[in-house]
Amino acid sequence: MTIFTIGYEGATQAGLIAVLTAAGVTLIADVRAVPLSRRPGFSKNVLAAGLREAGIDYVGLKALGTPPEGREAARRGDHATLARVYAGQLDLPEAMLQAAQLRDLVAERSTALLCFERDSAGCHRSLLIAATMPDADVVDLFV
Repeated sequence: MTIFTIGYEGATQAGLIAVLTAAGVTLIADVRAVPLSRRPGFSKNVLAAGLREAGIDYVGLKALGTPPEGREAARRGDHATLARVYAGQLDLPEAMLQAAQLRDLVAERSTALLCFERDSAGCHRSLLIAATMPDADVVDLFV
């Protein structure tokens, strides 16, 4: 099983879509707890519409996002706190349900996890994959 990841930090929606299309991604799994953005084109509804026009489906999995304390830790570069906080998030029933949904989607379709951070190593995307799909082949895409 292969899963793609992509962050939109510093990107435009058109650039993101071009990279996804070139990689053959057909589904974006938005794993932001708060799927809003100050960056034009990356709030949930606007992003979903742009992706749809390009033939890429969108699913929001907010329960797989990072709680506020984890987001603060990520901004500080405190990966240990991010990992601790995010592990607690993944123990919540709704997160477990959405993680199972995500595994099913990844098994069926070419799926990319979307969050803000450009580099997945500093983002919860890497923690999510390690916890829920440890045997997956991971391809990090960059805009």
